[in-house]
Amino acid sequence: MRWQTILKMLGAGSLAVAVMAAPAAIQAQASDTVLKPADTQKLLPAGVFYRGQSAPTQLRNSGGVKFADGYFVLTTLVDTSGYSTGVAAKYQAYFVTEVVLKIGGQNLPAGVYGVGFIADNKFVVTDVGGHDVLSVTSASDEALKRPLPLQVVADPAGGFRLYAGRTYVSFNR
Repeated sequence: MRWQTILKMLGAGSLAVAVMAAPAAIQAQASDTVLKPADTQKLLPAGVFYRGQSAPTQLRNSGGVKFADGYFVLTTLVDTSGYSTGVAAKYQAYFVTEVVLKIGGQNLPAGVYGVGFIADNKFVVTDVGGHDVLSVTSASDEALKRPLPLQVVADPAGGFRLYAGRTYVSFNR
């Protein structure tokens, strides 16, 4: 009987330690991660289909977000040299989201899209058939120290920014 009491106390102590440690483990997993090109190499395809053609991706110009719950947003520039100038203007990057996003106050359902920054400070999202899904106003960040052809960074106001050079749109869940 005495050994049973000791074993119960040890078990209760172990459980208490595990419960006290749990918030730290949950907190460590509860942050979203911005992905750089090296992180996306195994996640994004070398070529994509859009508007009746396939095109190679530029994985060196890619980025994304891995959310704390394991879902992804991924994007990469695409070599659109085989497309007409009208299509190529709107289709600069391949964009994949596993979750609903809010871009410029509009909801974008989970899916695979073509995206582009076009004239008049517009950011356009199209489906793989080239049909417009949404269009929002883009902004310019002249303070960005090192613009890249495409990158995703954390937005100081919350959420994230998708940049093409100094031009960007903000997005969040």
